[in-house]
Amino acid sequence: MSYQVEPVARVVGGRGEAFEDNWQDVRSVIRIGGHLPADAALGLADFSHLEVVFLFDRIAPERVNPAARHPRADSRFPVLGIFASRGPNRPNRLAVSRCRLIRVDGRDLHVADLDALDGTPVLDIKPYLREFAPRTPVVQPSWADELMRDYY
Repeated sequence: MSYQVEPVARVVGGRGEAFEDNWQDVRSVIRIGGHLPADAALGLADFSHLEVVFLFDRIAPERVNPAARHPRADSRFPVLGIFASRGPNRPNRLAVSRCRLIRVDGRDLHVADLDALDGTPVLDIKPYLREFAPRTPVVQPSWADELMRDYY
């Protein structure tokens, strides 16, 4: 079974090229498409953070590689299955990110810390609610701490 989705928005500004780290304070705009009602963002300004689902559209489908590999092709890190990594060369090329919502200006959502490139198609936008945070301690291996040290 397959599904077809249409972008609800596009990222405007921020980075134009992909590189792994230092996304903290990168500012961009999520511009909601004109095909949606003008009030699509109504109430969103009351939230501090968003969850954004977007497409790794710069990854050509033939580059998708579900085989196990080292994160960032760095042999210091263990070989991982595709679902134990957050890399972009994954089935369906989907990404989920949380970012700070700075302000809402009509169809423009001004954000910081969104790790999506200028022009990226946004598939969904949700307000982040504390109740969706894990209720139990988050555990991750020490190599992940090292890998993510400079990401934000």
